[in-house]
Amino acid sequence: MTTMTAAQVRTHTGGMDQAPDPEVPERPRPPRTYPAAYKLRILEEYEQLDKQGKGALLRREGLYTSLISEWRKQRDKGALAALQQRRGRPPTDPRDQKLARLERENARLRDQVARQAKVIEVQGELSALLGRLLPRNQKVVSPNHPSGVRTPHPKRRQTRRRASSPSDGADGARRLLR
Repeated sequence: MTTMTAAQVRTHTGGMDQAPDPEVPERPRPPRTYPAAYKLRILEEYEQLDKQGKGALLRREGLYTSLISEWRKQRDKGALAALQQRRGRPPTDPRDQKLARLERENARLRDQVARQAKVIEVQGELSALLGRLLPRNQKVVSPNHPSGVRTPHPKRRQTRRRASSPSDGADGARRLLR
């Protein structure tokens, strides 16, 4: 038996022309995913071939026998049929979309009208309160009036409201303020 030195081995094997790249790729390749139709097609083709043909198919497609056996189990469970269905939301009818949009708009407008009614109610109560607090002939400064000053309406009568009873609650208190 003869032993060779490292120099003899390098000359005998021709040495390495290039050193291997020590860099690790930034990201490893993600595992391959196969569509269900592809899996079924390969399974049908694989099962019709003889032993040599099966090996040629696996080499041609870059597959392993373990994948074939896993795909068979999936097919037998019915999982591949389920995978053939389209992903994502089911398509919607344009009429349903329009109906949903109109319902949202209707709800938005109802809220807006309710807020506006509340503002008008508060403005009315404020106006009534201010009308009671000011003497009849005193002028009111109004930023919205063209002259900046407005006088109370001469035809409006100020009437006394009846005293409230405890059973009147908030309505009675409001009437007293008018």
